[in-house]
Amino acid sequence: MEHLTSAVEESSQTGRQEQELRRFAGVSSPALASARLTLPGVMDAEGRVDESRLRMHIFQNGGVSPTERGLAWRFLFGMYPCSSTALERPLLQEQLAVRYQVMKAKWQDFLPSAVKMQLNGTDSELVAAVGYFNQRQALMQQQAHSLRAEIRDRVTFLELQAQILFERVTFDEEELQEAIRIINKDVPRTNRDLSYYQGEGLGNLLVLRDILITYAAFHPEVSYAQGMNDLCSRFLEVMDGEVDSFWSFSCYMEKFAKDFREDGLHRKIELEADLLKELDPQLHLHLVTDNMECFTFCHRWLLLGFQREFEYSDALRLFEILSCDHLELISQQVDKARYQERLAQKYCTDDECGSELQAINTDFTFELFICAAILLDHKETLLKCQDDVQLIQFTSSLQGTLDLNSTLKKAERHFFNYCKRCAWDSMNCRCRAHKSKEEDFLYQLRSLFALR
Repeated sequence: MEHLTSAVEESSQTGRQEQELRRFAGVSSPALASARLTLPGVMDAEGRVDESRLRMHIFQNGGVSPTERGLAWRFLFGMYPCSSTALERPLLQEQLAVRYQVMKAKWQDFLPSAVKMQLNGTDSELVAAVGYFNQRQALMQQQAHSLRAEIRDRVTFLELQAQILFERVTFDEEELQEAIRIINKDVPRTNRDLSYYQGEGLGNLLVLRDILITYAAFHPEVSYAQGMNDLCSRFLEVMDGEVDSFWSFSCYMEKFAKDFREDGLHRKIELEADLLKELDPQLHLHLVTDNMECFTFCHRWLLLGFQREFEYSDALRLFEILSCDHLELISQQVDKARYQERLAQKYCTDDECGSELQAINTDFTFELFICAAILLDHKETLLKCQDDVQLIQFTSSLQGTLDLNSTLKKAERHFFNYCKRCAWDSMNCRCRAHKSKEEDFLYQLRSLFALR
């Protein structure tokens, strides 16, 4: 009876600790490793995910439900390989958790003065955040010490593997200190109005800081750039786990790190200008006048995926839609359809076909069509803008006011019309009469759309 009472008290104490811990971001989320997605046809009986169906589902349904978003993102952004099974993922989760802890410990040993955030005492919320974060760290250490012997042995082995993996990694002290200096300025500017950062959740700002410093330390070619805090904050809020957020953010940055470099962002702004020139030459001409910097006012939209222009839950949905890469001009479906078009043109006789098939610019990603849809929807206002100041005032006035469903419909329409002008169908070639509907480029293209 005494043993039973002790077990109940221990269980109750653990439950209170877990409840207290849930105020803060966890270290890892092992329970999700074997969880199932209920999206129709996306996951098989052994837990493997059909990646193309997941991406198509996200696009055609305008995102996933908040209850499944955390798990779906772990597959969408590559933390979990879609080919992994429910039996394999718990070990992968444990391995990733240990690797992250070893990585974080390495830069903390290198720069011990940077482990704690330096405060000037003027931001009372930030002072409170540090206190909550320290509570979280104490709870984490307490849980680590209470691990069963067999788990502790396995973790020790994984730590040894990770230390061997990262033993040759070196840091540039000056560059890392500069990155930490900027991170320390940007983290407090993260949107604290989100419920995730309310009350004890303020401690999650320090979790965000650790993720960003660890990323900068082990990716010196990218390091840290302003805006990454807002982007990484999305992952932390959705996944509610330090390890999972780090690896998913890292996978995302493998593809989009170039956008945080000056040359990459300039390239994207140039593409937006080129696209608007195709869609509306008049508005394009007005925006490239000498009085206005060419499309630099779209900088934040494209860098952060329109995070502040839509209501927050809609901004998350749009981030999912843009990240699923389903409706892109380089997608396999569109490429296959374009190949059918070229074959049709090849077998047309000279007198039947009067012109060449126009080339589609495959660098025009769907986010550029979203941006163009917003610009064209506010064409009259933009035509009245005469300088950069008025353009900045215009972009500021849009924050939190745009309707996502309406914007998606308009962006899809612009995407479709752009492809239509480049497609063989629009040339009214007589050989088209011999093609079946299923082979038709525009028919196949339209089938990709979410809002038909």
